[in-house]
Amino acid sequence: METILIVDDEKNYPPVLSAVLEEEGFETLMAFSGADALQIITQSDVDLVVTDMKMPGMDGIMLLERVKANNHELPVIMMTAHGTVEKAVEAMQKGAYNYLLKPFDNERLVIYVQKALAMYRVVKENRRLRYEIESKYRFGNIIGKSSAMRGVFEMIQKVAPTAATVLIEGESGTGKELVAKSIHFNSPRRSKPFIAVNCSALADNLLESELFGHEKGAFTGAASMRKGRFELADGGTLFLDEIGDISLNLQVKLLRVLQERIIERVGGAKPVKVDIRLIAATNKNLETEVAAGRVRSDLFYRLNVLHIDLPPLRQRPEDIRLLVNHFIEKYKDERNAQLPITGLDQAAERRLHDYHWPGNVRQLENVIERAVILCPGEMIGVADLSKELTTHITRGDILDHIPEDAHLFDTLVAIEKKMIQRALQRANNVQSEAAAALGIGKSGLSKKLKKYDIAAG
Repeated sequence: METILIVDDEKNYPPVLSAVLEEEGFETLMAFSGADALQIITQSDVDLVVTDMKMPGMDGIMLLERVKANNHELPVIMMTAHGTVEKAVEAMQKGAYNYLLKPFDNERLVIYVQKALAMYRVVKENRRLRYEIESKYRFGNIIGKSSAMRGVFEMIQKVAPTAATVLIEGESGTGKELVAKSIHFNSPRRSKPFIAVNCSALADNLLESELFGHEKGAFTGAASMRKGRFELADGGTLFLDEIGDISLNLQVKLLRVLQERIIERVGGAKPVKVDIRLIAATNKNLETEVAAGRVRSDLFYRLNVLHIDLPPLRQRPEDIRLLVNHFIEKYKDERNAQLPITGLDQAAERRLHDYHWPGNVRQLENVIERAVILCPGEMIGVADLSKELTTHITRGDILDHIPEDAHLFDTLVAIEKKMIQRALQRANNVQSEAAAALGIGKSGLSKKLKKYDIAAG
């Protein structure tokens, strides 16, 4: 049963309206001032506020502003006399759902209330579904509903409670550090430091000092003793990003630390015991690097106790919509325009879905941040996307993967079947929408569904 709060300083008015609305099956609450109404809203689940415009102290406009500041989606209907229509228009501009001119008949009141509650039901259902999706398809700040990402989530849950070393492999921009942080903050070490080092950003001698620290006078410029990242991460987690880029000489020293959990600062001889959990990441295939002699095999086996492989974004296009919604929400406060971004139009969504994303999730985030800031309307269109997406998308990279000995007929059949399946998935199995996306008629699509024995809901 939905609850309606009726607010009016005239003592006889709220009971009359309450009786009318309760006959329609609604639960009602009454307040005789704006202050009382705010107190009721904070203490009760209210689905609609029906308030008079003119009240002493806090009037209807002030109450509306306070209600919207607390819950901008909660609908408010204003009641006003003919002499304050301008105020009613002002209220609409500030977010009121509608207004009623006194005196009004009961039927009009009920119609307005039903429409406002119907709108709010949709809002609450969307909020519930969004919460379910986010809780089901995310782990920390990692988002995805694809089978590959669900496998990553399951792996994080399994490895997080342990102290074992983890190796994360994946292309640049796939979110390797986010995975490392999720492991740390879901582990018994969560209250201790999480220290990250980008191994490719420093020269070999600087990286050694950064990792192990140095004693005073160890080299020119070492004016004082400095602890390294291993010591700073003591009790917590050390994340070594791009570990495949470190030199063979430094690999030997790192292997010793992993085996003995003891370091020596540069220029020092005193061993320092450290208690860390190591998580390493690389955008390279370390097995290939071992075969090429660029990574020591004993270090690889020491790192590869637990392995997580992060898929590139182009292999999980079903996650793009979730990621886009997340980034729109993340960057909405950077937008100067009055209208909020509500989503993507179909053409923009198709362009994002078809793009090959060499920069992966990081690139998608940059594209959406730019679009949120520059988009003049409520819906992001193709024109709001960055240059690399608005120019023609080449399919050459796809054609390069077709075997040289492939038969033309078999290849065309496979491509057509895949495009139909993808169009149905994106259209939630609505065949008319899928046909339109493919540029064919619905009857033509039906024939192809039968031809390829494709099931459609």
